[in-house]
Amino acid sequence: MSDQQPPRSSRPGGPRRPGSSRARAGGSARAMPSVEEQERQARAAREPRGPGAARGGSEDRTTAIPTSSYEPTPTRAYPVYQDGAGQPAPHGARPAAGPPVGGSGGGPAGPGGPGGPGDGGRGGGRGPRRRSRASRIPRPLRLAATGLALVLVIVLGWGAGLMLWADSRIEHVDALSDAANTPGTTYLIAGSDSRDGESVADDGTEGQRTDTMMLLHKARNGNSYLVSLPRDTLVDIPGHGGYKLNAAYAFGGAPLLVETVEAFTGLTVDHYVEVGFDGVANVVDAVGTVNLCIDQDVDDEKSGLVMTEGCHDVGGDQALAFVRARYFDPTADLGRQGRQQQFVAALMDRMTDPGVILNPVTQVKVAGAGSDALTTSEGTGMIDVARMGLTARSAMNGGGSLTIPIEDQEYRTQNSGVAILTDDADVAEFFGAIEDGSAATATE
Repeated sequence: MSDQQPPRSSRPGGPRRPGSSRARAGGSARAMPSVEEQERQARAAREPRGPGAARGGSEDRTTAIPTSSYEPTPTRAYPVYQDGAGQPAPHGARPAAGPPVGGSGGGPAGPGGPGGPGDGGRGGGRGPRRRSRASRIPRPLRLAATGLALVLVIVLGWGAGLMLWADSRIEHVDALSDAANTPGTTYLIAGSDSRDGESVADDGTEGQRTDTMMLLHKARNGNSYLVSLPRDTLVDIPGHGGYKLNAAYAFGGAPLLVETVEAFTGLTVDHYVEVGFDGVANVVDAVGTVNLCIDQDVDDEKSGLVMTEGCHDVGGDQALAFVRARYFDPTADLGRQGRQQQFVAALMDRMTDPGVILNPVTQVKVAGAGSDALTTSEGTGMIDVARMGLTARSAMNGGGSLTIPIEDQEYRTQNSGVAILTDDADVAEFFGAIEDGSAATATE
């Protein structure tokens, strides 16, 4: 030991440190090894060491671990990236494009190894996280789409509920026959003239009649036709012989009327729709008014029609009188036939007006009035009635409102007075063209 006093600490009152020690920057003081110890450590570093060899000669007290009980801890192997020359990439360099070393086999960078497609952990081959597709859509657009979907659900739900409610109010009758089906879709529309209703004037006729009959047909090629069947048309009524067409309803109701029309036209009726005349007035009042035109001043006591020449917005009572009036017109039933078609067109236009179809209150009124006025065949509901309305509008807009061929409109009969006489061959050819959609329209 040296007799030299150890240097004092730089801090006042600090502890002394041995002369053979030195202080580390930012750390505590430690003793310097002696020269002999340094030489011994250098010799030990040059000597080879095995797994079981002790370090530091006999003075090293470290016990060797038996190789039989040693099991190395598994470690995660990470992919080694190479540069373009095949050498390991420098530390911190970004990996080059392409698969990591190891290929697509079962090695560390393969599908089954860490970082490969099959590794669910944190691998070196996983790219940056992408934003979802929905997040790239601007928020205002997402909100608008959500609002539109909500409105669509509400509108569809309201329409379906209203349709079901109206459908439950319709009266049904077993009107269809067992005749073989014919191509296309055929509707028979009958206006039931009940004399005990409030809207029908008392003209001395008792019971029910069908003053209005129309045959609506949509052919397979898409063409639509609306044909008015004059009530005074002389036809053969099954089981009764030759009578005017409207007598079929008086003899046997809707089923006999359907059977008679099928025999006369050759078309099988798919849907029977009967509209009470009282209901016509209520439906018009539900939509407000309809616009009807007439070519002369009329004051008809029997029908109640009072109109001046020109076009007028009329309510339910006058609209009903318009479709029923016939005695003031020299053309009688044929003139009424044209007015009935005009009324149907005016009503369809009014019911498709945005002010009507977009008004929930009006929708309820129309559905209630319409369902109360309707009697349909079994299986014919409001959806079929709506399709019928669209088909009728298509027929009238496309010039498909036709008149049957007439041979004599003042034919004298023995039991039915003056009737309308038709030729069987002409009628068969006329309705045959309607069936296949080849009939000429007014616009052709």
